[in-house]
Order: sequence, then structure tokens, then C-alpha cells
Amino acid sequence: MKRLFLTLVCAFFAATGLHAVPDGEVAARRTALDIAGAFTNDGFKLRDGNWSGSFAPGKPGIVQVNLYAGNQYWFTLGATSPAKKVHVTIYDETGKPVKTDEYQDTSVAAAGFSPDNSGTFYVEVEIVEGAAADFCLVYSYK
Repeated sequence: MKRLFLTLVCAFFAATGLHAVPDGEVAARRTALDIAGAFTNDGFKLRDGNWSGSFAPGKPGIVQVNLYAGNQYWFTLGATSPAKKVHVTIYDETGKPVKTDEYQDTSVAAAGFSPDNSGTFYVEVEIVEGAAADFCLVYSYK
């Protein structure tokens, strides 16, 4: 009976697609959330969910987001230690960079702005100095 129970539990987890998150992504998320927490002190709400993975110098990652005029946003990027300097750039729907307030500290970067128009925006995360690393991008709004 115990063997049947264990088999069913294993089958359940296999069917639900649960998987272990790599340690690097966990560390990058912790780093991003540490900085994003400072924005919550200014009334920003942390958005559920995040984007994580690996990136390398010269191979930025891009995330598409829908943002709303009248809100303020902060996009916070945390990376693991092989990345010595990272950067966040936000582009409008035409691919033009938008003017942002920026924060930079070793393997953490953030970009904040308030869009004039609602619509699609693109957030680019990149390694400026260092080697390939894991990253996590979170965002806050108010």
C-alpha cells in the first residue's frame, strides 16, 4: 500500500510539471527582491511573478509587458556573481528607449518610469561586465 501511495505521489508531481528551480535563479531572485523591497517603502506594490533564466554578455534578454499610463513602474534585475555589472533598458512599442530613473549596484540594476501612454513595452536585461549568469527580473507599480 505504501508503495502504491508513493507511486501515485510521484505520478502527480510528474503530471503537474513541477520542477526544481536552479540555485542560481533562486539567488538572483533573492537579490532582485532585496532591492525591489526598497520601492515598497515608497508605496510600490510588488507584482506577482517574475522572469528568470540565464543570460550572457552580448546576448540580452527581452520581456514584453503591458503598462498603463498614470502608473509608475520599477523593473528590478538581480543576477548571480559571474555578472559584475547589469543593466535594464525599457523600450516603447516602436523600439525607442524611454527615459528612466536608474539604479545600479554591481550585479543589480533597476529602471523606473511612468508611461505617458498605455501599451506594450519591452524590457531588456543585459550583462555589461562579467560572465554568463542567472538572472531574475521583478517589477513594482503604483
